[in-house]
Order: sequence, then C-alpha cells, then structure tokens
Amino acid sequence: MAEAKQLVTDLFKSYGITIPAHRMQLFDRFLLEEQNLAILHQLRKNQEQLMANWKIEDRIAEIVQQPIRIPNATVGKPYTAPFDFEQYGWNDLIAFRIEGLEALGLTYSAENNQLTGIPTQSGDLKFSVYFKVEGQPEEAPFHQKDIPLIINPDPKGLWKNLESDKNDPYWKEDEVTLFSPLGDRHLLVSSKRGRSHANVGSFREDDFAYKELPNGWNVVVVSDGAGSAKLSRKGSALACAGVVNYFLDPASVESMIEFDHLLQQHASQTGDDTQKNLNRFVYNNLGKAAFQVHKQLESFAKAQEVTLKDLSSTLIFTLFKKYDVGYALLSFGVGDCPIAVLSKDVTEVTLMNWIDVGEFGGGTRFITMPEIFQNEKFATRFGFKLLADFSYLIMMSDGIYDPKFVVEANLPNIAKWQEFLADLQGQNEDKAPVELSTTNPEIEAQLSRWMDFWSSGNHDDRTLAIVF
Repeated sequence: MAEAKQLVTDLFKSYGITIPAHRMQLFDRFLLEEQNLAILHQLRKNQEQLMANWKIEDRIAEIVQQPIRIPNATVGKPYTAPFDFEQYGWNDLIAFRIEGLEALGLTYSAENNQLTGIPTQSGDLKFSVYFKVEGQPEEAPFHQKDIPLIINPDPKGLWKNLESDKNDPYWKEDEVTLFSPLGDRHLLVSSKRGRSHANVGSFREDDFAYKELPNGWNVVVVSDGAGSAKLSRKGSALACAGVVNYFLDPASVESMIEFDHLLQQHASQTGDDTQKNLNRFVYNNLGKAAFQVHKQLESFAKAQEVTLKDLSSTLIFTLFKKYDVGYALLSFGVGDCPIAVLSKDVTEVTLMNWIDVGEFGGGTRFITMPEIFQNEKFATRFGFKLLADFSYLIMMSDGIYDPKFVVEANLPNIAKWQEFLADLQGQNEDKAPVELSTTNPEIEAQLSRWMDFWSSGNHDDRTLAIVF
C-alpha cells in the first residue's frame, strides 16, 4: 500500500496537487476504492512496460552505436576474418540477417563465425546487420547496424598498361615469348616490359637473341637496357643482334673449329696447358665478340649523333655445343644478369659469370663502357665449363634476379635454384605453373603468365631464358 500511495502522491505532485495532512485519511480511503485500485494496477503495469520499452530502445541504440572493427581486406586476395556475435556481446539477438556482403564478394558463416571470400571492389565500404533483440514482439521491424570494412585495391590494379609508341623508330614489342628447338635442346625465353614502363607508356628496354650456328654451336644472348638511358632499348637490341652476327660470320665460324681440337687435347691429356689454351681461346674469341658489339654501338651513337651512354646496356651470352665427352659451355657477362647451369639431377649449380654488384657499390657495368675492356679483371668476365650433362641453362635479367634471388650471395646456393624451379612449377602466389616439357603446347602462354608475378618494389623489365 505504501508503494501505491507514494506512486499516486508523486503523480499528483507532478500535476501540482499536494495532499494536506488533514486530508490523509480521505486519501487513504480514496486509494482503497475498487475503481481506483484497478487504475493503480494498470498504472503499475504501464510503468513496467514503459521501463521495459526503454531498456529495449537503449539496447538497440547500444548495438547500433557499438564500434565493430573488421580487419582490412584486399581486392582479389582470399579473405577470412572473425565475425562473432558472442564476442561482440550480442547474445540477446533473437533474429538477424546480413545484407551487402555478396556485393563485396564475401559471405558470412554462422557455423564458423567468419567472413570469407575474395573481395571484388575497393574502398571504405560497409555491410549491414539487421536485428531484433529480446523483448521485441515478433512483428516488430528489424533494426539496421552498418559495419564498416576497408577493402584495399589490388596493388597490381593501380598500375596502368599504356601502349608504347609504335611510331617510334626504335619501337619493339612490349612482350616476346618464344619456344624453339636449339641444337639438341630447346629454348624457352620471354622478355616482358616492366610495370614501371607500362605505367607511363614507355618501352621494353630488355632484349634477347639466339641462334643455332652452322658449326654445331648454339648461342643465347640477353641484354638489359639501362632505364636511365634514353635509347637503351636500341642498345640492347643492337648488342644481342651483334653477338649473333659475330658468331655467324664465316671467319668466326672457321675460328671456332680450333676449339674442337683444343677440347680433344684436353680430353686426352692431363695438366694445366690444355686448360690454359682453352681459356685463352675463350678469351680471344668471346672477347672479340664483346668488343665488336661495343664498337658497333659506338658507331651507331656517332651516326645518330647521340652519346654512347644513351645506349647503355648490360650483356650476357652463352655458347654451348655437345661433344662425345659432354657439353662445352662458353660465356661472357658484363652487368648484373646471372648465367647458371644446373646439374642433371639439380643438386649442383655452376655459375658461368660474376655479376657487377657489391664491389662497385651496387652499381652495374654496361657493354657501352670502354673501361671494361681496359680493366685488369676483363679476363674474368669469361667462363668455360665442360659438363657431362646438365638439366637447365638459365639466363636472366635483374628483373627476375632481384625479386627471386634478392642478393648475389644466394646465387651459388642450389637450394635457391631448387626454390626457383618450384616457383616455375606453380609453387607461387598466383598458382601459375610452367610445365617445362617439350610436348607442352601451352608452354609459351604459361611462361608469359608466370612472368607477371607480383613482387613489391620490383617492376623492371623481365627477361628469362631457359635451355633444357
């Protein structure tokens, strides 16, 4: 009774009615009247319902305003993130539905309490949870809570792919991928314009060439034009063509016959003399080829009234020929492009050149530099190996070397080359395999796709040549 009396007293007071002391007995009888007791009962019920309604509204507002942070996603990359109602304290939801995920490429699993999928668009986006809480009637409307989600753009998608100027006198294809027999082996080679060049519509600076020579030798050439040199695309093309043309020249074809005799002596004799004679032969013949390329570039620069530096390009080339005793491999290299030969069982790697890094403070050297021919280390730029057999002869520009090997110290490590082959075979982020088989009709398309691998900060031209 006291509670009811206080309730009515407060109610009357809110309307400016105060019960004086001499009216208290009358007030007590008033409260006990049947009709007034019924009103009091209803008043209590209304009061309780009002408080219940307020708690529901307050809880709904609490959920709507509750900050929920979802891990950022990236367009095109598989995404999994927790989305757990219990963790958010939403145990009092009696019904819900989620809308807007499908448009983002995502789905929600109530079983796993996860958001999963592959995002299809980028931006500061959102999806919505529509919900009801305990205490709401079944026919009550759903309430909306928006969940923000940041989806970052695919880094690859930020790069433009602008056409290079086909009217330029030194224009060349942005990509060339070829598969061809070469001697008793096959050559798979691809040279592709880097993203940094495609983004501004400039040219592929790398180049390559190969040829089966009439004396049983085969030559493969790779050149990387310096990005800072305005005509390096022409310099690399001239360098590659120059090497091939040198070894096609009848005088060069004739001079290579001497190697057959020297190798026969080397195979049948022991001692250092035959090795020295072979090394001298390699130095003389490949050195003449390298110097002739340098002079051709010099002549071109003079004729076009440009500087030799404008044609700056690295140069590596390898000749190989099969003999009864195995394969002879001869090599030359200037710049930061490695040449490697892997043993038949891929347990050993033989490096055919040293690359111009480290010793020169990270700077490379180019075939256009006259000083490389005068340097005391010029003779060490040549290589000769006689191997019973090999699985792969691999040549690459720094567009491949930098992301896949990172530092020079990794090149002598056969485990790194095994990883590289595994990468080629499909153990990569893109799941892009290259089946190195002579009967693979998709081999060119597979290598072309593989060459598009993503490596943050490595967007230079890429050239890769594999003899197998």
